[in-house]
Amino acid sequence: MDRNQVIGFSLLAALLIGYMMYSQHEQKVYFEKKQQDSIAYAKAHPAPIIDSSKLAATAAVADTVAADSATLALRALQPAAFNGTEQKVTLENSKLSIEFTTHGAHPIGARLKDYKTYHGAPLNLFEGNANVLSAVLPIDNNRSTASLYFSPVTRQEPNGDKTIDFVADLGGGKKVDIIYTLPADDYMMRCQVVVTGMPVASLPLTWNTTVLHTEKDIVNERMATQVYYQNKDEEHDYYTVTAEEKSIDNKSNAPHWLGIRKQYFSTALIADDGFSKMDSKFSYKSDDTVYVAVNHAEMTLPLKAVGNTYAANLRWYIGPNDYRILKAYKIGLHEMVPLGVGIMAFVKYINQFAIIPIFYFFASFVNNYAVIILLMTIFIRLILSFFTYKSYLSSAKMRVLKPELDEIREQCGDDQQKFGMEQMKLYRSAGVNPLGGCLPMLFQLPILLSIYYIFPSFIEFRQKSFLWADDLSTYDSILNFGFNIPFYGDHISLFTLLMTASSLFLALYNRNMTPQDPNNPALKYMPYVFPIILMGVFNKMAAALTFYYTFSNLLSIAQQFIIQKYFINEKAIHAQLQENKNKPVVQSKWQAKLEEMQKMQADRAKTQPKKK
Repeated sequence: MDRNQVIGFSLLAALLIGYMMYSQHEQKVYFEKKQQDSIAYAKAHPAPIIDSSKLAATAAVADTVAADSATLALRALQPAAFNGTEQKVTLENSKLSIEFTTHGAHPIGARLKDYKTYHGAPLNLFEGNANVLSAVLPIDNNRSTASLYFSPVTRQEPNGDKTIDFVADLGGGKKVDIIYTLPADDYMMRCQVVVTGMPVASLPLTWNTTVLHTEKDIVNERMATQVYYQNKDEEHDYYTVTAEEKSIDNKSNAPHWLGIRKQYFSTALIADDGFSKMDSKFSYKSDDTVYVAVNHAEMTLPLKAVGNTYAANLRWYIGPNDYRILKAYKIGLHEMVPLGVGIMAFVKYINQFAIIPIFYFFASFVNNYAVIILLMTIFIRLILSFFTYKSYLSSAKMRVLKPELDEIREQCGDDQQKFGMEQMKLYRSAGVNPLGGCLPMLFQLPILLSIYYIFPSFIEFRQKSFLWADDLSTYDSILNFGFNIPFYGDHISLFTLLMTASSLFLALYNRNMTPQDPNNPALKYMPYVFPIILMGVFNKMAAALTFYYTFSNLLSIAQQFIIQKYFINEKAIHAQLQENKNKPVVQSKWQAKLEEMQKMQADRAKTQPKKK
């Protein structure tokens, strides 16, 4: 590089450095001036206060929009059943209105059109999203139908039935249909589960049910709330709801149906081909005033294969505990109406073949249910009048023999065994059966027990009024205390008081007509103590029941008065007994056995050393 080139480059470098220094100076002057102008403008126009939380919210919205965009893009690749919007669909007939959700394709509410709650509101047997019927499908790591969105297709059948076909398209030729059909005039809804493109022999099934409070007293309602189930071999069982969770585990015998029974209404799930196993848990919270109880059941539903589809048929009863309606289905649902349980199970046959037919016979031409109770009471008392007469006749025989018994008692003194033997000789010679007054009454006891079970279970009495009782299916209350009296309750039932008073009067009347044993003074007080004890028990019972017992007591008093006055002649009876003494004594096996036992006791007493 020569001298001229060096001088040229040096001049260019000097010019470049000078230009850069000049530019920086001009920028500094410009920004200083701009800052002064901005400060002056800010003083003249103050800026608004900026909320930093709004800035954060704006940023969050932007993030959400971005996330939603990503989710929508992902959902666009999923089957239609995996995302959607929940809708409510209603299926109804003349008796039921059932609300379904498309998110899970199951009922979430059921209203019975012909009934009201005790307080007059529409009667919903169950209501809310806590009620779920779902099955687990063999897709997407065992996905539940409760998480799927279904498309409902409704149609009207030619016979008047209404059908909703809930369809869930799972993609790849897989889908599930849950089809509900409600007959035009019935409480039994049909349900069919159809799985397409997924080979499966059975489906795990979950059924959650809430039992709503609909009656007057939730405590009584809970006491009558039970879970019933019947196996395919027609063996059935039940258990009552408790505050502690109670469960049944039925894996050894295929269950046919499972029912949740409340006081006057039930819901039951029936598998036409049975469930292969079942586990049900039932409980309630004592402070809950909305739900009587809740039930969680897990079952396994077998499916039948037809080509590429696998299906099972279910039925769902949602209705009243009407004995005739339940029995008409011929699958044992009528067992949910308690007609006699435990050691009293034998009375259910009396109810089935006597009390229920008599009740419906009178109901066929009488609309007033209080009048039906009156007619039933009179009819039953007439049927039992033969046993009543025999009982009173035996009491009359005992009365006319009382003077002779008093003489024997004086002769025997404190020797009770000798007195017993002489007493039996007198009865045998006079032809008197000492149990003649008890046995006829024992024949009447099953009838009383039958009424005890069936009357509180008759839904026909529900919300039927009579006199001061506004509902014969529950207790009549003429005074509420506002507090609870132990062993009695928080109210006064007038029919219960009348029942107790008539029972005491009947006991007093019988005492005057029946000879008393002076060696057992406590026995003469028992007829008075028993009605007092029962007063607390029956204070919460159905008014129909206490009204029946009250009227039955009044009829017994009238019947006894008529028999004593017009059918029993004590002079003629005494003459007949004296005549019997002259006849040869024919000893029965029972009398011979009793006399032998008395002799053995007497011999044993003689051989025992006397106490000093």
